[in-house]
Amino acid sequence: MEREKIREYVNQYCRLRDVQFASYELYARNHNLTAKELFVLDIIWFAPDGCLQSEICERLSATKQTVSAIIKKFWKKGYISLTESETDRRNKIVRFTKAGIEYTEKIIPPAANAEIDAMAELSEHDIAELVRLTTLFSHCMKEKFDEIQEVRK
Repeated sequence: MEREKIREYVNQYCRLRDVQFASYELYARNHNLTAKELFVLDIIWFAPDGCLQSEICERLSATKQTVSAIIKKFWKKGYISLTESETDRRNKIVRFTKAGIEYTEKIIPPAANAEIDAMAELSEHDIAELVRLTTLFSHCMKEKFDEIQEVRK
């Protein structure tokens, strides 16, 4: 396929991705959060035994500084607790406090349900195909961006 036609598809895909991200951004803003803060709450919510800060960084492809600032904000509000990891004392396990659970349960479960309801609008075949193609495209994107980062070094 010629590059100009592929470019049109890239633009179309990017617009669709932007619609999805804008939905998260608007939802987050309605709760006085940034999308990254919303995503951090989501990750912690679905890790009932807590999760490592490094896991949050990896999942969001965010810097340690970015995640630390978000964690610190929620810690200051009393929403999360930090415990040293037994395997790596530099890494903290992040868990919700009772206040954090009360705060987050009004935000994350409705968002998760919206995602599930949206996905449920698709057939099982379409869901599998969406995940398959998104996985394939994501791996290709990462590979190509890694290549251009290597060239800059």
